[in-house]
Amino acid sequence: MKKKVTAALLFAATGFAYAQSSVTLYGIVDTGIQYYNNAAAGGSVVGMPSLTGEVPSRFGIRGVEDLGGGFKTFFVLENGFALNNGALNYGGRLFGRAANVGVSSPYGALTLGRQINMSMYVLFNADVIGPSIHSMASFDSYLPNARSDNAVGYLGKFNGFTLGGTYSDGRDAAGPAGPSATNCAGQLAGDPVACRQYTAMLAYDASQFGLAASYDVMRGGTGASAPLSNSGYTDTRTIIDAYVKFSAAKLGAGWIRRNTSAATHSQSDIYFAGATYYATPALSFDAQALRYLQRRQADATLLIGRANYLLSKRTTVYSSVGYMLNSSLGNEAVSAGGTVRTGENQLGVMMGIQQRF
Repeated sequence: MKKKVTAALLFAATGFAYAQSSVTLYGIVDTGIQYYNNAAAGGSVVGMPSLTGEVPSRFGIRGVEDLGGGFKTFFVLENGFALNNGALNYGGRLFGRAANVGVSSPYGALTLGRQINMSMYVLFNADVIGPSIHSMASFDSYLPNARSDNAVGYLGKFNGFTLGGTYSDGRDAAGPAGPSATNCAGQLAGDPVACRQYTAMLAYDASQFGLAASYDVMRGGTGASAPLSNSGYTDTRTIIDAYVKFSAAKLGAGWIRRNTSAATHSQSDIYFAGATYYATPALSFDAQALRYLQRRQADATLLIGRANYLLSKRTTVYSSVGYMLNSSLGNEAVSAGGTVRTGENQLGVMMGIQQRF
């Protein structure tokens, strides 16, 4: 359970009333032991993963102040770390998961700073596996790490509809260390579009189902990681997904199209479908199948199964199994951050424990 420290300043010496505010310390600590075979160097790998378990480990501080009339100010500072060695993830940033401040109102929330963008929001409901050790991150590591630096973001909810967007004039200032860190810091003199990014989302959620779509365009910049090493190059993702809820289950499915226009053009598609079933309030099962197609290059299929058991409200033990079927030219690893020999199928297994606070 999250621990809250609440300060209510009722009256100052001048007699003015102050709004109620709260600061929350929260986090997730998640790790275990993983195994996968057919590593690129040969043989199998056994050990603790550095990127994620069922979800990435993190701690954060969140603050909210009620200004009255439906208006609130807020901030979020969230760190991501590797539990196996204590190192910082997200390109070595202190608050690599989030560092932002904003204002919310009945008309939506405006956020300034490093924040998750719409390519992450759009997958929250339909992707039943999420940023797990075996997940769609094997095909596109950006998806579970879709964040933007120097960003202005908006998110509003109106009668079941959600409208969101972000705009960044320097999408990623971190050097090429860790997933999705690209060293694209911002515009240069004479090059106003360098490292620009915008994302947009429209979603509808009813009591038993939902639909969502997003669009994400990022530009390159001088010195940025390949292939976006030029501001004339772009990387575009279109995501469409949906989910349906039943009494003890949820089904989710979607399609992700990626187009990279650089020195050479590439196009890929990810199709996914999955389900979550609660056998009891404490025991749940997840399953997902994903198909990855890279035009004129390779293809792969990933099958995932996962079981979760709640030992308490804060502690979960889980097991995850993934099996990657690569084509003759495919080299997609079953585990996040793993490796595989080209053309080899790969089995990955993890047993883990997660505690939230």
